[in-house]
This record gives sequence, structure tokens and C-alpha cells, in this order.
Amino acid sequence: MARRAPRLRLLWLACLLPLAPGLVAAEFLVGNLVVTQNSSLPWPSSYLTKTTLKVSFLLHDPSDFFKSASFLYSWDFGDGTQMVTEDPVVYYNYSIIGTFTVKVKVVAEWEQVKPDVSRGVTQKTGDFSASLKLQETLQGIQVLGPTLIQTFQKMTATLNFLGSPPLTVCWRLKPECLPLEEGECHPVSVTSTSFNLTHTFKDPGDYCFSIRAENVISKTHQYHRIQVWPSSIQPAVFAFPCATLITVMLAFIMYVTLRNATQQKDMVENPEPSSGPRCCCQVCCGPFLLETPAEYLEIVRENHGLLPPLYKSVKTYTV
Repeated sequence: MARRAPRLRLLWLACLLPLAPGLVAAEFLVGNLVVTQNSSLPWPSSYLTKTTLKVSFLLHDPSDFFKSASFLYSWDFGDGTQMVTEDPVVYYNYSIIGTFTVKVKVVAEWEQVKPDVSRGVTQKTGDFSASLKLQETLQGIQVLGPTLIQTFQKMTATLNFLGSPPLTVCWRLKPECLPLEEGECHPVSVTSTSFNLTHTFKDPGDYCFSIRAENVISKTHQYHRIQVWPSSIQPAVFAFPCATLITVMLAFIMYVTLRNATQQKDMVENPEPSSGPRCCCQVCCGPFLLETPAEYLEIVRENHGLLPPLYKSVKTYTV
């Protein structure tokens, strides 16, 4: 009897083998959550905001085990919106950008005959989810920068992108405003909605910045014209030197005017012209030009009438 027991067990498992797929399927729900949008995009899991999404639950039931079951779907769209439906397909519209996770809890119920010939309700559940990245299409690029500049002057322009990052920005300087071809410029990754573009012009002329930006769902172009003047004829270059020259000329004119007025005043007060070598040099250089110090002091006394005479008269008394 001990040897026959293993054989009986193997025979019993072999009889139950045809029923295995149904038993396994009844233990849990198998399916997939599919998200589609009218705008077909080449980027996976990326979708447009303010555009209707179709979210569908596809049950995997090749043996039709759940053909008599009724289903209930509890949806959670990750932005605070929840709903319960009996239909495996719902439509939803996201109004903001970001990354969201759509979740659905599926409940299947059906009547099943028990071994005691009684009927009972059997319930099986399953949880499914899908990650979505909602983006805004690029509506355009706003360029804030000068339109007139001189050579060898650093130019800075701010690019404001009307769309959702991350972005890839590419720009090139051209003589005319023409779209950029593929591979014509080096792309730069931008993680915000603004970007500062800098450039220094070495040659004068008319130029155009051709700018292209794209995110995972759209792309756009923009142009910015700028005129470059040579620094040698730029009027602003001469502003400071001209102001300095005018200031110096005015100062010189005031000096000459004051000097002439002083000379005229001296001529009115001292009408007698100085003769011979009697000038300022007589006062300053007198000790060197005259033979004796007495002559120098005499000249100083004559020029300055307030000085007392060099020699006092001596009175002589006769007894």
C-alpha cells in the first residue's frame, strides 16, 4: 500500500491537469492599461495637455473564464480626480503639465456553483497603472534683446519659451532670416522656460539670429534681426571725448578772460609804465643782477611806497 500511494497521487494530478488554466486564471485578473490620444506622437508616454486622452483596460482572458462576470472599475488619474465606471474605457483631459500616474482597480464578480450544489458569488480583483507625461506644445519664442549694437560689444538676449521644458535649443547667426537645417547648429539642453544668449560681433553689418527650440512633442522657430555698427563711427563713442574737450575749452576761455581783466585793473591803478629792466625780475632776481644789495633794496622801496626809506636823514647840530 505504501508503494501504491505515490502512483495514485500522480494519477490524480494528471486528471486535474486539463483544468489547470482555468484554476490559475481564477486566482487573479490579468490585463493591461492602455492610454491613447488623437494626436499621435513619436515619443512614448508623452501626451498633450488640454487634449482628450482615451484610457482603456484590456482584460487577458483567452479561455473566456470571466465571460459571465460583471466588472467594476475605480479610476484615479493622479491629479485629484477619481471616478467609478462599469465600462473599461474612459476619456479624460489634463489641463496642467507634469507627470501623472493613472491607476485603476478592477473588480470582477460572477456566480459559481459550489460542490454542495449551492450557488455563491465569487470576486476577484486586480490593480493596474500607467505613467503619463503631460506636455504643452511650444507656442513660440519671445526674444528680448537689442536690435542695434556696435562691434566688439557683448550682446545678451533673453529667450522666453512659451511651452513646457525640458527643451533643446539651437541657434545660428545668418545674414538672412532662414530656418535652421538639421545638423546646422549645436543643440543645448535647457531645463527652464528661459535662456540667455550671448555673442560678440567683430564685423559690422546686418545679421539675423535663427533660433529653434523643441520639446518632446513639438518644435518652433523664431528670428531676431540686429544691426551692427563699426565702433569707429558710432556716435556714442565720441560723447565722452567731446564733452571733455568742450569743458577744457570753456575753462581756458574763462582763464584768459580773468587774466585780461586783472591786467586791465593793474594798468588803471599803476598808469606809469615800467622802464628798463625794472620788472618782476627786479624783485625776484635783483640780488643776482645788481652789483650791490643796496641797489636791490632801493628798487624794492620804489616799487612798494609803504616801505620806509633805507637811510634816515641825520640831523647835525653845531655847538
